Amino acid sequence: MINKKIIIQVMGLLLLIEGVFIGISALVSLIYKQYDFNALLITTIICFAIGFSLKLLTRNAEKNIGKREGYIIVSLVWIIFSVFGALPFVISGAIPSYADAFFETISGFTTTGASILNDIESIPHGLLFWRSLTQWLGGMGIIVLSIAILPIFGIGGMQLFVAEVPGPTPDKLHPRIKETAKRLWGIYVLFTLAEVILLKLGGMNWFDAINHSFTTMATGGYSTKQASIAHFNSPFIHYVIIIFMFLAGTNFTLSYFALHFKFRKVFKNEEFRYYLGFILFFTFVITFTLWHFDGFGLEKSFRDSAFQVVSIITTTGFATADYLQWTPFVIVMIFALMFFGGSAGSTGGSIKIVRITLLLKNSYQELKRIIHPNAIIPVRINGKSVPAPIISNILAFVVIYMLITIVSTALISALGYDLETSLGAVAATLGNIGPGIGMVGPIENYAHFPDIGKWFLSFLMLIGRLELFTVLILFSPAFWKK
Repeated sequence: MINKKIIIQVMGLLLLIEGVFIGISALVSLIYKQYDFNALLITTIICFAIGFSLKLLTRNAEKNIGKREGYIIVSLVWIIFSVFGALPFVISGAIPSYADAFFETISGFTTTGASILNDIESIPHGLLFWRSLTQWLGGMGIIVLSIAILPIFGIGGMQLFVAEVPGPTPDKLHPRIKETAKRLWGIYVLFTLAEVILLKLGGMNWFDAINHSFTTMATGGYSTKQASIAHFNSPFIHYVIIIFMFLAGTNFTLSYFALHFKFRKVFKNEEFRYYLGFILFFTFVITFTLWHFDGFGLEKSFRDSAFQVVSIITTTGFATADYLQWTPFVIVMIFALMFFGGSAGSTGGSIKIVRITLLLKNSYQELKRIIHPNAIIPVRINGKSVPAPIISNILAFVVIYMLITIVSTALISALGYDLETSLGAVAATLGNIGPGIGMVGPIENYAHFPDIGKWFLSFLMLIGRLELFTVLILFSPAFWKK
């Protein structure tokens, strides 16, 4: 039987955490003396009031989170956080439509970066800070944050970690899940602070440096400027963001090893080598195309290519150029990158490099099996044999991912959009990327979609962020059987 009380209690505790961060955003608004302070303060009070009420109502709940409770909590928390997180935008009048505000907020928490804002610079500082903070919190995962805190209340977090990190290799740095969460967040905070300092040295003011560092490490892509990173005409800033997007798309376990000077472990990791290899290959091909055929300068070609390739493959979604103005060959390559994603154990979305790596290896091994039908030819990664159930899981994931892409593209097309825009919007939201192709390119946004389209794309962001199975399993009758 599902422990409903513990689910409600965890929701209450997490609402209290959300209230704290909205309160911090209210302080930012107070510093800049802008009109959004009341809206942020009211939302903080609402989160605290409901959070404490839920906690009191379930104070006698059994402190036990099983697998089913874990999946329900993880799916619910992104929705609940977005439901309440959208309130400051609506109450302040900055985004009057609740559908628009919810879209913007869940896009933040899922680190998608798809926006409906047409004039970002007109949004007050407190709301911009909260908008960036939604991505920073969502990047490492609200649940990974919570499992470092929930043990204080006597609630274990292992099932939450399993549900939140459903990829094939959710590595732990420590036998105790709480310690793993703390170390991951420690690395996350360290990289964020390092980027803040470098961006400030590059000429950004403190506010822009902090906000862009939040959304870079989250691979989210929200900017405080309508033109995104193209607003900052600084090669230094562009290269700094390229480096930190790359780090954010790398398995954080490898970052932990690198910080402890265990570089051999990093470069021996096959997924990392594929990740680096894909980035270098696409960067050099696009650089050559822009330089040789489009007449760009060599350094500019390399910088723009590297930026867009790293931004898309890590699902960050920042832009320094409108890649839809490049040659069709390059646009096709950029679109293909939307299905790659970052490494497992990173803040990136989409299919993930480890799945693509294992899929390629399995396909190659299948050719050998056809020639030698009686041979046992396992798929290996990092020198270890990958169990057949994991390969089956990956095949199922990719098939379902592509099926959802096709069906969703047809549904968006039914709203009157052309194939390019429909496919681009679905790929960008399901992959948590942000900008796509067509009418949702890097200089466009999602404001033109009707409310029903925004709600549907919000659902795609959610299932994409939680890697399909965590949410889809809730629609299975078997999940709810005793």
